[in-house]
Amino acid sequence: MKQSLKYSFSFCFLLSLLFVQAQEKTTTSTQQDVKITETKSTATAKKNTEKKSKTVQTDTLKPKTDRYGLIVGVDINKIARSLYDSDYKGIAFTGDYRLTKKYYLYGEIGNENVTIDDPQLNTTSKGSYLKVGFDYNGYTNWLDMENMITVGMRYGFSTFSEQLNSYEIYNPHPYFGQSPSIPSEETYNGLTASWAEVAAGINVKVFNNIYVGFSLQLKMLVTNSEPGNFENLYIPGFNRTYDGNFGAGFNYTVSYFIPIYKKKVAPTKTAPKKK
Repeated sequence: MKQSLKYSFSFCFLLSLLFVQAQEKTTTSTQQDVKITETKSTATAKKNTEKKSKTVQTDTLKPKTDRYGLIVGVDINKIARSLYDSDYKGIAFTGDYRLTKKYYLYGEIGNENVTIDDPQLNTTSKGSYLKVGFDYNGYTNWLDMENMITVGMRYGFSTFSEQLNSYEIYNPHPYFGQSPSIPSEETYNGLTASWAEVAAGINVKVFNNIYVGFSLQLKMLVTNSEPGNFENLYIPGFNRTYDGNFGAGFNYTVSYFIPIYKKKVAPTKTAPKKK
């Protein structure tokens, strides 16, 4: 009897030990699972925090600053022609004032003295002109670029004089040769002309505030007062008239930008791409 009690007591003691060990293993594994879960949640939270910080950094980019002011230039083409062409003297100044992000107010003022030697006439045109209009900049600048690719319209007005230097009497049957030139110093003052023109050009910033550009113009006369006995061969600002009311022009300018004020432009936010 005593031995059976002894064996049963030993058996119960062993079962209790096994039960305690099983509980300790379960508690340890549970604690390990909790630690792993906490580690994963912490890593996920860090990733989300990093993403949020990146998003905040992207959203808080410094805004771009656009400069507004006056671009004043001189027509190098007219100055160069004055040096190599003895029959031409001229100078012109141009100006672009930035109104909005894309639109500029344009102005040009100049003076020309041109002698034209035509087969029948030799005349000298002297006078000044003024052109006003606008330009549209179709170029999209990035970073701190300030280049321009423009199209625009102008209206020009010129006041000038025509001097008839010499002329020839037209001979439809030159059997004995052409008639000699007849000298003349007759001058016609107070002549005027006006025209409309379409212009296209490029203006590139080569140094800080310094631009180089060129433009082409197609012109159409609107008004033109002429002497009574011959036509105007050259109109300052309009150039050669030839036959008809159409003309063309070319400018090559070196300009300097005078900044007046700045305007900040907030960066545009782009929508995320769908995967």
